[in-house]
Amino acid sequence: MIDKNAPVGVFDSGVGGLTVAREIMRNLPSEKIVYFGDTARVPYGSKSKDTVIRYSSQIVHFLREQNVKAIVIACNTASAFALEAVQDKLDIPVLGVIEAGARVAAEETKNKRVGVIGTVGTVGSGIHESYLKRLDPEITVIGKACPLFVPLVEEGWLHDPVTVEVASRYLQALKDEQVDTLILGCTHYPLIRSTIQEVMGEKVRLVNPAYETALEKAKKEGKTGVGQNAGIAIGSTEVFAWVIDYYLLDDRKDMEKKAQEEKDTIKKAWERAESIRTLSAKSKDADTKKDVSEDAKVAAKPAAQKKEEPEQLSLFNLGA
Repeated sequence: MIDKNAPVGVFDSGVGGLTVAREIMRNLPSEKIVYFGDTARVPYGSKSKDTVIRYSSQIVHFLREQNVKAIVIACNTASAFALEAVQDKLDIPVLGVIEAGARVAAEETKNKRVGVIGTVGTVGSGIHESYLKRLDPEITVIGKACPLFVPLVEEGWLHDPVTVEVASRYLQALKDEQVDTLILGCTHYPLIRSTIQEVMGEKVRLVNPAYETALEKAKKEGKTGVGQNAGIAIGSTEVFAWVIDYYLLDDRKDMEKKAQEEKDTIKKAWERAESIRTLSAKSKDADTKKDVSEDAKVAAKPAAQKKEEPEQLSLFNLGA
């Protein structure tokens, strides 16, 4: 019997899984979360399949000791290599982060050219392509391993010129392939999504599997919303702290941007209204002047047409 009040376990190779944890907190505000970040053995992307399965099994064992009611593998590499192995050993729900993102990408693409960026292990597994082809055989999948992204995020170089340069080099191949949808195939990558979006261009739709996975879990739970969560994090708390601060700052920036857009919309509407009022006032003024001019002409016309009448003769002015 699963305790509904038990926490949800979330794990990743490092801080990237906090992107998933945040989305779970947004969509399931009443849930408690136990987060495990394996910062001692990051990254998983360069590890063998057997090694990732072993690491994942160890973490899952720990999370079960915390009496979690469900586990989210917030790591694309672990989802690709270890999801089935872990599911077979547990009697509680275990979710990965790949399927939900692939489903959204298949729905969003217009030209059926989908890009996938991730670790060497994730891209090399071909799991995204497998899911996408199952959903739509006509989709062309272009994968690109970006192994330097994870250490850059772990170092906190989120907006550093080095990160921009690395992203430009990695993503040029996907731009050349004219993908219109790009799956962020590593839970670290949403932390540099603004850089990725800038390099790819606004027309390319970025799919964040962290969000889609959390939303899927929320739908299964039958509840969504915004509220307060309680949770604990196991790993480097200093690193977690700056990631959380970054996300809060990122949220504020999003809200400020939306607020500014609303202000700009209102300002433009007001300016249009003022312009219409000005034109209307000018039109009325012109009509008034026209009416005055017409009245003046009418008033002047009788005077102009008035003929000089002959002087009336009278008996009094007849000369002798």
